[in-house]
Amino acid sequence: MKKSRGRTGRKRRRKHLKSFMDGVNCSHKLEYIKLKKWLKERGFEDSNLRPAEFWETGRGLMTTKALQAGDLIISLPEKCLLTTGTVLSSCLGGHIVKWKPPVSPLLALCTFLIAEKHAGEKSPWKPYLDVLPKTYTCPACLEPDVINLLPKPLKKKAQEQKMMIQELFRSSKAFFSSLQPLFAENTGTIFNFSALEWAWCTINTRTVYMKHPRRECFSLEPDVYALAPYLDLLNHSPNVQVKAAFNEQTRSYEIWTNSQCKKYQEVLICYGPHDNQRLLLEYGFVAMDNPHSSVYVSADTLLKYFSPLDKQRKAKVCILKDHDFLENLTFGWEGPSWRLLTALKVLSLGAEEFACWRRILLGDGTSARNEQQALGTAAKICQFLIEETQHVLLQISQLKRDKENLKTHLALVEMLRSEDLKILQKSAEILCNLNL
Repeated sequence: MKKSRGRTGRKRRRKHLKSFMDGVNCSHKLEYIKLKKWLKERGFEDSNLRPAEFWETGRGLMTTKALQAGDLIISLPEKCLLTTGTVLSSCLGGHIVKWKPPVSPLLALCTFLIAEKHAGEKSPWKPYLDVLPKTYTCPACLEPDVINLLPKPLKKKAQEQKMMIQELFRSSKAFFSSLQPLFAENTGTIFNFSALEWAWCTINTRTVYMKHPRRECFSLEPDVYALAPYLDLLNHSPNVQVKAAFNEQTRSYEIWTNSQCKKYQEVLICYGPHDNQRLLLEYGFVAMDNPHSSVYVSADTLLKYFSPLDKQRKAKVCILKDHDFLENLTFGWEGPSWRLLTALKVLSLGAEEFACWRRILLGDGTSARNEQQALGTAAKICQFLIEETQHVLLQISQLKRDKENLKTHLALVEMLRSEDLKILQKSAEILCNLNL
């Protein structure tokens, strides 16, 4: 008797664990009930998707029926989409049309989100605003201590992203002030920097691509954004294929799957063939075992391995610069990229071979010595990056102990760096075999 009870206990535990791995259904939560009701009022037909919490991806959507390749995942009517059209038909519209110089479509959407969030209960968009993240993990929102731990190329882009939002805020202050007649409170307190940062991140991480006709009241920047409530709960996987677009016939934004998905599993879509640095920069997350991921080699790191006494060094660097071979040099799951090896071959040219540089850029070899030297240098650079990455991972684990408040942000950089380490170790193995 006792035995069997233990077994059912184990079975139940296994089942519970499995359900947790599959995802925990959250559709009973009040915020999702309100969102579904709101969407239904705007013409959204209830699909087979349910909000759920997943072990690896966090909040997402699970399917209640098996999906086959070619199935429609979701169809969201135009009325549910938040676009610049929505903004212009709101009370902000008149002020935007009158304002000179014209605001960008992006700023119009940011302004609308901040105003609606401020309106609280009075906002018709409240059910959607309630399910949006309160904070984001885009590099722009990270602390300088955390940004310092990012790989060099990403660190530079993160700092640029931060400065861009600061500049947007600075240049929009006068426009925000012009909206004062619409608010009882001071616009300076409503449209503050953290409100703009939140709105910018919402648009940058969550909008779908949708081209809108050019409007005179907006600046020349492309008007290609649409916020898609409920649909934006779908998470990314680099290993699935989908077709997504606005359907002019049905006047709905539709996503069709090219992959299968089992019942009660998370439905994943692909945001594009992005590497982890791009995913972190644009969306604030990292994908494990991302086949598109690579580790970038900066020009400084590359040139450290070539003697400043080489009389042709300057000419070689000029050649690489003119032919765009000092950017996008990477190690991937298959080893050093063709671009990286090509740059190394040019830099490894002996004085007597220098005239052959064009052949190398076209993909031809020169000599066995040149090939060998390029591979040997690639292995040294790879080893240097492995040690650098291990050093940063050590720093992260120490910071995680000391700075409780930065834990989630540090965990994100730790994931990125751990994936980098896996790629570099794989590359080192490949290079070792090639050098042998």
